[in-house]
Amino acid sequence: MASDATAIDPAAMGKLAKALAFISGEDHPMTLAMRKAAETQSQADIKAARQMFLQLKPATRASALAFLKD
Repeated sequence: MASDATAIDPAAMGKLAKALAFISGEDHPMTLAMRKAAETQSQADIKAARQMFLQLKPATRASALAFLKD
């Protein structure tokens, strides 16, 4: 079975969406994209959310990922 680089655990995406909502706001495009990807689990939505996530400032990404540790 080939590994898909865009495959992310839906539960982790949901947690990231909550973290991004706290950090950037409920209506921030990244929050909305991550929430949509978590809900639909569509490869296209996951890829779009991942690309947007990678474009965030490093400190914002680190803060959001810190929420996953808890």
